[in-house]
Amino acid sequence: MRRRRFSQSRKPKQPENRINTQIRVPEVRVIGPEGEQLGVLDTRDALAKAGELGLDLVEVAPNAKPPVCKVMDYGKFRYKQQKRAHDAKKKQTVIQVKEVKIRPKIDEHDYQFKLKHVIRFLEGGDKAKVSVVFRGREIVHRELGRKLLDRFIEETKDVGDVESMPKMEGRSMTMILVAKTAKAHKK
Repeated sequence: MRRRRFSQSRKPKQPENRINTQIRVPEVRVIGPEGEQLGVLDTRDALAKAGELGLDLVEVAPNAKPPVCKVMDYGKFRYKQQKRAHDAKKKQTVIQVKEVKIRPKIDEHDYQFKLKHVIRFLEGGDKAKVSVVFRGREIVHRELGRKLLDRFIEETKDVGDVESMPKMEGRSMTMILVAKTAKAHKK
């Protein structure tokens, strides 16, 4: 027996705003194409007025009493909305959290290598999560992990700040560093 490839049926997306004959209320407050108030009209009269101008009647505030409708070109309105949403999405920056895992008995060269990675992450505008992973009996010497994380804080203070101080999470001690530039944008 064959399985269906898609379990959900594809439904056409409903438009956000009701237009023309989709507006089912008896009367609406109408705004003209130039932004002028036309007052509260019967829905049929408002549709006729929009039809005379060769435009659509678009419900812009459905929760108002009576609902507010505007006479406009719906295609142009949707295009502008999509363009605005696209521009807003473009301006939005995504900050990722990059993780570096180390051991409490790390060699100096390995430490410098991991430090360079953390600095590169911070300069790139991302957050850096530094984890000291304890294995076996190493958990007894938590102070080694704490010293290591304090050293990271000291050596990255010119490019980043501490967002969350070192804390134990299971068998690892973690902290999160954030880039100084990202912190300046928040304020």
